[in-house]
Amino acid sequence: MTSVASPAMVGREAPLRALLGAITRPPAVALVEGEAGIGKTRLVRAAIDLLRDGGRTVLLGHCHQLREPFPYGPVFDALRHVAAALPGTEALNPVTGALRGYLPELAGHLPPSLPPVDDPRAERHRLFRAVHALLDAAAPVVLVVEDLHWADDGTRDLLRFLTQQPPEGLALVVTFRREDLPVSGLPLGHAYRHPPGANSVVISLKPLDVEAVRTLTSTLLGRPQVTECFAARLRERTAGVPFLIEEVVRSLLDGDGQFPDGVEEPEALDRIAVPLLLREAMAERLAELSPPALRAVHAAAVLKLPADERLIAAISSSAISSTADEPLLAAISSTTDEPPIAPAGAALREALKAGVLLEHPDGQYGFRHALAQQAVYDAIPGPDRQLTHRRAMAALAALDPPPLVQLAYHARRAGEFEAWRRHGVAAADQAAALGDVPLVVELLEGMLADPKLPREARGPLALQLSRLATIGLSHRRAVRMLRRLLSDDFLTGDVRGEARLNLGVLLANQAGDIAAGRQEVLAALPDLAGRPGIAARGLALLAMPAWGGEPIATHKKWMDQAESLLVAVADEDPELTATVYVNKVTFAMLVGAPDAFALAGTLPVSDPSAAVRRQAARGYSNLCDAATALGHYGPAGRFAREGRRIAGETGALYPAYLVEVSSIKLDWLTGRWDGLRERALAAVEMTPDTPLLSVDARLVLGMLALARGEWQEAGEHLEAAGPREPDSAFLPVAAAASGGLVELHMTHDSVDDALSEADSAVTRLRHKGVWVWGEQVVPVAVTALLRAERPAQAAELVAEFAAGVAGTTAPAAEAALESARGALAGASGRFEEAARYYGRARAAYEAMPRPYGAARAAEAEAGARLALGDRAAAAEILAHADECYTALGATHDAARCRHLLREIGVGGRPRRGRKPAGGVLSPRESEVARLVVLGRTNREIAEVLFLSRRTVDTHVARVLQKLGVRTRNEVALPP
Repeated sequence: MTSVASPAMVGREAPLRALLGAITRPPAVALVEGEAGIGKTRLVRAAIDLLRDGGRTVLLGHCHQLREPFPYGPVFDALRHVAAALPGTEALNPVTGALRGYLPELAGHLPPSLPPVDDPRAERHRLFRAVHALLDAAAPVVLVVEDLHWADDGTRDLLRFLTQQPPEGLALVVTFRREDLPVSGLPLGHAYRHPPGANSVVISLKPLDVEAVRTLTSTLLGRPQVTECFAARLRERTAGVPFLIEEVVRSLLDGDGQFPDGVEEPEALDRIAVPLLLREAMAERLAELSPPALRAVHAAAVLKLPADERLIAAISSSAISSTADEPLLAAISSTTDEPPIAPAGAALREALKAGVLLEHPDGQYGFRHALAQQAVYDAIPGPDRQLTHRRAMAALAALDPPPLVQLAYHARRAGEFEAWRRHGVAAADQAAALGDVPLVVELLEGMLADPKLPREARGPLALQLSRLATIGLSHRRAVRMLRRLLSDDFLTGDVRGEARLNLGVLLANQAGDIAAGRQEVLAALPDLAGRPGIAARGLALLAMPAWGGEPIATHKKWMDQAESLLVAVADEDPELTATVYVNKVTFAMLVGAPDAFALAGTLPVSDPSAAVRRQAARGYSNLCDAATALGHYGPAGRFAREGRRIAGETGALYPAYLVEVSSIKLDWLTGRWDGLRERALAAVEMTPDTPLLSVDARLVLGMLALARGEWQEAGEHLEAAGPREPDSAFLPVAAAASGGLVELHMTHDSVDDALSEADSAVTRLRHKGVWVWGEQVVPVAVTALLRAERPAQAAELVAEFAAGVAGTTAPAAEAALESARGALAGASGRFEEAARYYGRARAAYEAMPRPYGAARAAEAEAGARLALGDRAAAAEILAHADECYTALGATHDAARCRHLLREIGVGGRPRRGRKPAGGVLSPRESEVARLVVLGRTNREIAEVLFLSRRTVDTHVARVLQKLGVRTRNEVALPP
């Protein structure tokens, strides 16, 4: 086939500018995402080509679908080519000597090796610092890591380390397919935070529109534009994916590189589907190859990964190296009478010239795209395909060390089922030993899903999968797999019981289906009568008091039973012992037990077993959340840092995610509100299928909206935080959400609705018997009862709350109790007493620190002082609260304070600074503009900001004028 022109960057001008803008202003992080064939690699290469003469060193690393357990491999592959950019050895940071064992090619350029470190955590951190220092020394440098969706966890951790404080001269570019990420929406494994001082850009490549398809087609043909109708139909058939467009256009050309008569009619594209078009395009190109070149292409397609000339030659030749497995070689020799191929170089050159294969970095050869590889692979006749897979097995087995994942892949497709099982299990064991948990889960899931796996091999693999799946984040496939396995009758009772228990853990934690998870755990217990240790784990899960409708005494009984069962097996299974112990420590912290912190200090953080330390990571993530709910914010931050560290070292993705979500709530409570809404929204978007995992983020979004007067948004988010799900809700969060809803109803004078919400939440707390979780609902419930003129019930609730939190260590509950007592005192006219209670509450919140809570208590204290006639003290306290609200961004609360100050005849503290220049919105106008964007009417804006309707009319008119728009629908806040 006559070749067509190489396609230009059609329809990618804006993404190319964005990428160049990031790369040329380091430090920078650029995330390039898009589906297969959309042009991610082409975009990156185009940017690099434009920078060739800019003095920058470009380092390319690739992640592969069939990857062996080699953490950091893509980054180290890229660093092997950095030698020319390095200064002399004496100028390098000595820590870079830690890379000598990983980068032998750079041995002459690196400082001496460093002595080994016994602690693997310290060794890992030193390695990360060494990479950081090496890139800093090579600056300016562009590090490109392609196909991050196939990366190992170690690579993600290393890249995340580099993004947190990137070297001054580094521009990091990663490409990935969002739909293939192991953790949906998280290319780097955890939530990505834009590093301060660095240029960060996320570039999402979308399919081409009709006009771009038309331009691309004309560019490919080197001729005037094709018809718009043809371009529209071509886009419909290719979904606007540039790679498919190119292949379809190639398939339609005749021998002279022209469209035959009639082909340009749109109906010509209707006769075959896009996958068939692509297959036929590749088939036509393969038909022009000689037999040796065709065999080389087939070998490359079977290998699936780019390979060097020697490996392709070994597989495409009938003469396999004598170092390979002799029985297999004999089988291959007896099943083929193919003549020896021509020299491999000639065959490869022919395939390269025809554009079927492309040269990749480091002398590797493969296909331009996975779609092309699959099209060629599917075209190989079945017997030939199996034979080529056997040859691949023989050639790969001769390597040292043998690539076990690839060997398992080829053995399965060659029909060598015993070899497949052997290599697959060995690969999973190797990956587990290296802490590559996602790869282990992927391998085990693939084997268990295969009907060719022998029945006797399924039980052990099912158990291994169920154990590992509980510490990952990708749960849906594992849940389906385990349910299918449990429906079969080949599992023994004890194996079935443990697998069902692990399924329950998976459902309750990662899937967020608490009710279903608890049912599976309860169903597993009878099968575990002879496995006391495993049964203890199930009971310890049921003992977690924040879930379910049972009273705290039942949870305590389950916890005691778990501990008593564990005594008999404590020395046999350290991981199991750690699992139960972590739940015991979590239990203590959740209920505010006095010994909780002493127990927390005994978690097995230094255990030599990675499995035990993964449980410690889970423990610290639980402690972070529980301590946050109690008001121990300093310890919560320390628990978060320790949990992140251990989770990163051991590959425990789920605990790491929980710490990130808990940190959102911790930042809200401690007043770190800048960028918090965006982080919380990102957490919600990351878990669309498991909303219970994002209830903390929902709570924060609801409370932030409440503080800003965004009533509809507040209600939606607070409702989504779980107050209507008594069987599946996380009760500490659900109670706090109910508190927000009570306040929302009170704002709209819906006292009956407020009382109903408060009664529902208090009833759950009363039944559970854990009153420390009521710190955000009891004070507002008391206020609602007092407004409904039910002082006796309010007093009873305060007394019950006081008795419930007595003997606990819960600063937030203690401060809330002072506020509730202040409300009681104020309602009965004891204003001096009320002021003292509110003052103690304010001091308690300030000590945590919890600035928003302190401001609310101060506002209530000012009300009591005002009732006593002390206007000066009230005004001073209100002004202080106003400043606090304003600093936080609590617009509605700040406006309420200023309104009260006006009412008592003392204006709010004067705003400092010059009057905004023309076209720049003042702070008040910005508040008004934000509410206009949210669709609020002028009357609603007046209510939120405690202004007159006429004042709001004036502000809206100024906003329209300054922004240069004519209607409120055109208002958009400046970035």
